[in-house]
Amino acid sequence: MEFVLAAVGWAGAALLLAGYALVTSSRLAGDGVTYQIVNLAGSVGLMINSAYNAAWPSAGLNLIWAGIGAVALVKLTRLGVAK
Repeated sequence: MEFVLAAVGWAGAALLLAGYALVTSSRLAGDGVTYQIVNLAGSVGLMINSAYNAAWPSAGLNLIWAGIGAVALVKLTRLGVAK
């Protein structure tokens, strides 16, 4: 189980870094659905790993990060925006 949770954390970190790199290189729109999904998935992965390891500041940060991503996705979905 420990290996799986470590893998979830690393995958989350990779997703957040990939999303940031893609937006920074203008390959992905920062206000689009794809970026928000990548951000949400990455933050959830890191949140799970941080909570398992009792790294509460990181878990809290990623909980808030996931909340921001979820709100953005809801807004984009209501607007019918798909970038």
